[in-house]
Order: sequence, then structure tokens, then C-alpha cells
Amino acid sequence: MTEQGYDGTPVAALRRIAFLLERGRADSYKVKAYRGAASAVLPLAPDELAARASAGTLTELPGVGASTARVIAQAVQGLMPEKLAEVEEQYGTPLTAGGAGTALRAKLRGDLHSHSDWSDGGSPIEEMAMTAMELGHDYLVLTDHSPRLKVARGLSAERLTRQLAVVEAVNAHLDGGFRLLKGIEVDILDDGSLDQTEEMLGRLEVRVASVHSKLAMDPEPLTRRMVAAVRNPFTNVLGHCTGRLVTGNRGTRAESRFDARTVFEACAEEGVAVEINSRPERRDPPTRLLELARDVGCLFSIDSDAHAPGQLDYPLLGCERAEAAGIDADRIVNTWPVERLLEWARP
Repeated sequence: MTEQGYDGTPVAALRRIAFLLERGRADSYKVKAYRGAASAVLPLAPDELAARASAGTLTELPGVGASTARVIAQAVQGLMPEKLAEVEEQYGTPLTAGGAGTALRAKLRGDLHSHSDWSDGGSPIEEMAMTAMELGHDYLVLTDHSPRLKVARGLSAERLTRQLAVVEAVNAHLDGGFRLLKGIEVDILDDGSLDQTEEMLGRLEVRVASVHSKLAMDPEPLTRRMVAAVRNPFTNVLGHCTGRLVTGNRGTRAESRFDARTVFEACAEEGVAVEINSRPERRDPPTRLLELARDVGCLFSIDSDAHAPGQLDYPLLGCERAEAAGIDADRIVNTWPVERLLEWARP
């Protein structure tokens, strides 16, 4: 057992371990044990936790296993949990070298692209919001998937309606210093239309439109498809525009081929932001297209595309790329205060 001191709570230790595992893109089943244990012990008084740790009965609590019990017991004793020290060393280092991207990251007010366990994310809405607050965000847009993406449990209009009520309930419990915004990552269908009803799109505050199917479509029809989506008055952000994967456990995937200048000129004309997707396996758009969008005059949104709370840390990677491309901070819509953002996003 480590002799290094620890002055945090067991819940904080469990949540930090989960956060760092998610940041490092560890398998979700490893993360769930720590988040589940944190939820299990959160209602318990410190004295009860200490008594259980002393008696060796922590594992009698539903959701607490041998490894999470060790974390709790060590934290209760004021010792740095061995697992926490391990993941801090493995995943807690800065995401960029030499402070790259930190100046721009400090100017970001929020994140326009995130997923919860309502679609293919790994955590509840409340946990995503809490982590965004802890990272210093003023707002987070919840953008779970639309109906066509069945593999990602895309939300029907009915389920999305229920989710909007949950977002309102979360906001009602906050002090007003942070806002969870109603959004969607809506599929761009084959003809360029958006995969949700206009009535539902009109109830949302921010909409990210992305291509998720037929990524190898011929360049000419794909260009028409993307331009049609960009010109839809409900579209605010063009998500991960090439769909490429450059690393990661899903393997690699080549860029979609389309007339980028035509698409980016439509974005500039319509005031649609080109997403700088910060996921390490995406790095989308590629540098040459990022610079083309800059030169065409596009707005940008630097987003995490987080599917777990720890991944909300990813925008630093996008900030590093935006700084290297010399993109002015005021062209990045999520550096804007929430009132300006919502005015821009209104159809």
C-alpha cells in the first residue's frame, strides 16, 4: 500500500479513477466498476464507510467489488489509493506537450458535442453535466444520436422529448452558473435531409449534423448531400466532416471524398461552424482541410465528441490544432458567451 497521503473522499477517488480511464479510452467495463461504486457509497455517512472499511464489509454493498473496496479503504485511511496513483501516472499527464493549446482552451466557454447513456455514451446525463462544470465549462450541449443510427441507440422523437424534460430538470437543480443545452447529433441522410422532424429540431438549441452512413459515396453526390445539409436552416455545426479514423480500437478508416471548398464555402455563407473534432482517433478535419476552411472564412467549433465524462477533457487537443492553424478565437463559436451562442444557433 502506498504511504503517500490523500485528503480527498472515497467518492472523489473513485470518480477520478473513472475520469482518467475514460480520458485514456480504456474499456468501458473497467470504468463502470468505479462509477458504480461511487454511486453506491455516495449516500453513506463517512463514519459508516470507515466502520465498513475497518470490518472488511465494503464488498457487501451492492456495486462494490474487491478492487473498488481497496480504493475506498485506502482513501478512508487518508492514504493515496494505489489504483488512483497508477492511473494518474498512466493517464494523468498533459494531453499536449509544452502547454500547446492551453491559451485557447482557457477561452472556451463550453462544448457543443457530447453523448450520454441515452444513446451510445457510457454515463448518465447528470454525470456528464457535473464533469463539464468541474472542467470549468459555462455550458455543455447534449447531442445524442438521431433515430436512423440504430447501432448507437439513436433517439426517436418520443425519446428525445423525454430527454428534453430531463435536461430541464437538471438545469432546475443548478445555480444558473452552468447550463446544459438541448441538442442533437443528427444524421445527414442520403439526400442531405436531416434525420429528425422539423418540429423536434425547432425545440432544440444547438444541432450538430454529421454523415454516419455511406461514407465511401462518390465525391459528387456526397458533396451535394453535405451542401444540402449545411443549407438546412436548422444546421449549426458540421460534425467530423471526413469521417476518418486515424487510430484506436475501431481500426482506421479513410477520409470521405468530397469537394471540400464547395462544402466550406456553403458553411461560410450559412454561418455553419466546421467542427474541429478533438477525439484522438478522429483529428477531423485533417490539417489541409482545416486550413482550407480557415482561408474560406468559416466559423469553427472545437468539440470533444465525448462519450464518457473523462473525454470532456479532449478539446485541448482541438485547441492545439486550431492554434497551430492560426485560427482567431472569435471565429470559434464555443468561445462565445451562451447568449451569443444561442442567438447564432437560432434558425
